[in-house]
Amino acid sequence: MAEIGLKSEVAGRVWLLARQEGDEVAAQEAVVIVEAMKMEIPVISERSGKVVKLLVSEGDEVAEDQTVAIIDVAP
Repeated sequence: MAEIGLKSEVAGRVWLLARQEGDEVAAQEAVVIVEAMKMEIPVISERSGKVVKLLVSEGDEVAEDQTVAIIDVAP
């Protein structure tokens, strides 16, 4: 398996951790939800896999293009 980093596309505040470390995630599912400009913007996994590490917590400020989670994906 290979690991990929999920990056936030916007700067904002982590509103919700939609998955926890060890959780399975399907392709196109949200792992983290960022609140920016009064909108909730999901950080989506491009591939199915398992959440290995969350690099943020609810309430954290994130920058655009910041890695927020590491996903172990099937080849």
